[in-house]
Amino acid sequence: MSNPFETINERLSNIENLLLEIKNKPVEEEKSENLTVKETAEILKVSEQSVHNYIKRGFLSAQKVGRILLIKRQDLENALAEVKSLKYKRA
Repeated sequence: MSNPFETINERLSNIENLLLEIKNKPVEEEKSENLTVKETAEILKVSEQSVHNYIKRGFLSAQKVGRILLIKRQDLENALAEVKSLKYKRA
């Protein structure tokens, strides 16, 4: 008969290895390539009208598909990066 403590230690070691694998695995969220005006407004924490104004003024680029405006996620991230770089630029 084997020692019960050895069995417990072996199981705990297996659990620890599994937890480490889960912890180190990169989390990939389902990010759609295109965002609607509503989704963009939620990300930016502004109103939908503000997003429409950003598009009109050229701060954001959007594609019209039927009656829906779609904003590419990469374009949104680029626009945000540009705003951040302008904010900290010295005059």
